[in-house]
Amino acid sequence: MTTYRDAGVDIDAGDEFVDRISPLVRSTFRPEVLTDIGGFGGLFRLQAHRYAEPVLVSGTDGVGTKLKIAFLTDRHDTVGIDLVAMCVNDIVVSGAEPLFFLDYFATGKLAVPKAESVLKGIAEGCRQAGCALIGGETAEMPSFYAEGEYDLAGFAVGVVDRPKIIDGRSIVPGDVLIGLASTGLHSNGYSLARRVLLDQAKLSVTSRLPELDQPLGDVLLTPTRIYAKQVLTLIQECPIKGIAHITGGGITENLPRVFPSGVRAQVRRSAWSVPPIFQAIARLGQVEREEMYRVFNMGIGLILVVSASAAQTVIARATALGDPACQIGTIVPSSGDVPLVEYVD
Repeated sequence: MTTYRDAGVDIDAGDEFVDRISPLVRSTFRPEVLTDIGGFGGLFRLQAHRYAEPVLVSGTDGVGTKLKIAFLTDRHDTVGIDLVAMCVNDIVVSGAEPLFFLDYFATGKLAVPKAESVLKGIAEGCRQAGCALIGGETAEMPSFYAEGEYDLAGFAVGVVDRPKIIDGRSIVPGDVLIGLASTGLHSNGYSLARRVLLDQAKLSVTSRLPELDQPLGDVLLTPTRIYAKQVLTLIQECPIKGIAHITGGGITENLPRVFPSGVRAQVRRSAWSVPPIFQAIARLGQVEREEMYRVFNMGIGLILVVSASAAQTVIARATALGDPACQIGTIVPSSGDVPLVEYVD
């Protein structure tokens, strides 16, 4: 008699996994959560009375090939933080408060301790963002993934009052750019980073470089910064005109996404110190400067656009909230074929 386990899917392991992660998931619940673990759908009560015109904001993302570093190090407790960060940072730039999160974990054969470690990171990310983990899917697909590997996807939903949506429409020449520091590569550019560091330079995750104070694997696994709570506080206290999450494409590709027509940015690269990991990639791979800035965040994870009169207040408040900030550029009139992001030294 053939069973599902014979085909490579272990239902008992799945049940054990649910039992082990249930306390982690419940630790993220907000008062609006109306369901417990195990339902077909997660129920969340929207407190619409708090808003004049509530607008839901959604985002989805993954961790990308940063997962390859987790496989090489056999460390899986941080990539869940990355998963939450990449989603909630995308929705908070609209001024939205993250409400709830759902995850998708897929693997060839479910290794319960490893999967539990991943979920610990997801729960920690949700706590940092202030959102509830109200659902997810664990898919065991034999022969679909390489042995010991898995993939992750995440989905976040937030809410913002329509009159308070941040969309960049009010940005004008003379406004300034405030950069909030990243914690490293975050979850972008790992295909290039791995090619340079592991394939070309023949380094391993245990290698130590003169630029770095930790083994390479630890540096590459540094979790993505979650800016949600800090940005929501800044929005309440300071006039913010636009916010850009600096993900794949770097400042070059992401900053213009918040611009109205008729403006562009001058970014002063000397305004902040580029973290050593980026310097190592550029040096070992002989990666051109412009390529680095259109692939990686280069040490700036989020950019706020504010009026010049509000700049110092925003910098001081962001720094006090735990996000080192500095003025990295200005908004100027757009003209002709000049790039929307111009770098000056």
